[in-house]
Amino acid sequence: MRDNAIPSRLVKSNWRRHAAALLLAVLAACGGEDLSQEAPGLDEAAVGQRQDALGDVRLRLLAANTSSGNGQDYDPGHGIRIFQGTDADVVMIQEFNYRSNSAADIRAFVDTAFGPQFHYYREGGAQIPNGIISRYPIIASGEWDDPYVSNRDFAWARIDVPGPKDLWAVSVHFLTTSSGNRNSEAISLVSRIRANIPEGDYLVIGGDLNTGSRTESAIGTLSQVVRTAAPHPVDKNGNGNTNAGRNRPYDYVLVDNDLYAHQTAVVIGGSSFANGLVVDTRVYTPLADIAPALSGDSGASGMQHMAVIKDFLIPGDGATGGPFVTVTSPNGGESWAAGSVRDITWESSGVTNVRVEYTLNGSTWTTLAASTAASAGSYAWTVPASASTTARVRVSNASNASLNDVSDAAFTITTAPVGTGKVVINEVLLNEPGSDVTGEFVELVNTGTAAVNLSGWTVSDATSVRHTFPSGTSLAAGGVIVVFGGAAGIPAGTPGAVAASTGTLHLGNSGDTVTVKSNTGTVVDSAVFSASLSGTDGVSANRNPDLGEGAPFVLHTTLSSLKASPGRRVSGASL
Repeated sequence: MRDNAIPSRLVKSNWRRHAAALLLAVLAACGGEDLSQEAPGLDEAAVGQRQDALGDVRLRLLAANTSSGNGQDYDPGHGIRIFQGTDADVVMIQEFNYRSNSAADIRAFVDTAFGPQFHYYREGGAQIPNGIISRYPIIASGEWDDPYVSNRDFAWARIDVPGPKDLWAVSVHFLTTSSGNRNSEAISLVSRIRANIPEGDYLVIGGDLNTGSRTESAIGTLSQVVRTAAPHPVDKNGNGNTNAGRNRPYDYVLVDNDLYAHQTAVVIGGSSFANGLVVDTRVYTPLADIAPALSGDSGASGMQHMAVIKDFLIPGDGATGGPFVTVTSPNGGESWAAGSVRDITWESSGVTNVRVEYTLNGSTWTTLAASTAASAGSYAWTVPASASTTARVRVSNASNASLNDVSDAAFTITTAPVGTGKVVINEVLLNEPGSDVTGEFVELVNTGTAAVNLSGWTVSDATSVRHTFPSGTSLAAGGVIVVFGGAAGIPAGTPGAVAASTGTLHLGNSGDTVTVKSNTGTVVDSAVFSASLSGTDGVSANRNPDLGEGAPFVLHTTLSSLKASPGRRVSGASL
């Protein structure tokens, strides 16, 4: 499938605000009479939209893989009723099929589920296409190739939402085959976003990521461009899992810091969901609030997943665009361990430098940085060794302290004893099976008692760096990450598998040196492999004993009948 070129940055039109201003003036002159029925082409929804756009605007974003039945489409109607009942403004939709998929049928689906005023983009040539449906005009759209799956790509749309910024929405549907493949897809997507989307605009990634947990490597990779941290949306019973069995977190609405600063509670009827809503009609009460959705819609035969909603209150077309500073993290409710390194983040405009401070008691402030570049948007903070339940941070304009923002609520600093992580090289396959060098791998295991943040860590051979771990990558105590030469070489079901960020490990069949370094360049572990450990196709070198820190390496076949055991014990058992 082709990549669609993104046009040069457009100047946001003012037609909505001018039309709204004129309309309001006419209404005022007529004593407030509702003229919407007499104005051709201007229905009540459009009138309300244009009036709302003059002030703050509630923007509801929804991720939906809610097709049902046997055809992976929306013809059975269960998903349509959910769309009608939840009243979203922008939808990142997966499995975007309806009846014959003709232009007339797709238009009829959008009209029925959302309304004739909605716009849409649907990727072409895909079996189960992704797409974006929007209340607001789509001013550019296209698809980016997903190199790891053949029946869909990454669909994107640039949307002219109210206010001075555009919204870039990306609809994704990752693979189910392995966490390593999903991380490779995430790496590709992050690269596309960085190359094509202006930093000053809003960004949302929405869709079915098929993740088994929220700690998968793919989530850490996506955290480079969107916020992935808790708290997450939940249903009426507090369950945040979204697959059909309600035991996996498959579906997400992930936004960048610019948009996160405007997140607000999802309010439907008399119910409020502070962090967003997972829509399961089987548990939602009162069901009348999301009519015409029926109780059994989320459990219908063939229903894929639960829809996920987040709401935002964004500045409308009346926004002045003046200078501001907004703290985005920590913004209340977090629990950070004393001595850990955490990022204080903020959003700003019209400010050159900022002052960063914190308080442990709510009244005494300690300066972390008297003046640092506002454009950086973050400051790495070593959390102090003092417990607190009333901690907050403050970010101010360095040249005008009255322009500042403080964490919306207190966060906690804990001093409970924590363990120590220890990352070791446990198994290395230098001589690829056959001639497929993508099958080379380096297995890292955390034999310690605490998780290790691998952000910025590197894996090198004797020549150069072959892999750099993306920001947000964490290796749990007892956990494993296996870096393969390429995604194509990852065996199905390999735990913790990722593809080398450079596209190769380039390990020598006549011997090599593998080194792991921290983000500061400190050598964490290193091993030299002789020709005797690298001369047999498909046979790895493994620590003896297995997981033995500092233990010598031997051929894997001397320890078990297996030639290699990436992501597992030498016997093939789980770690």
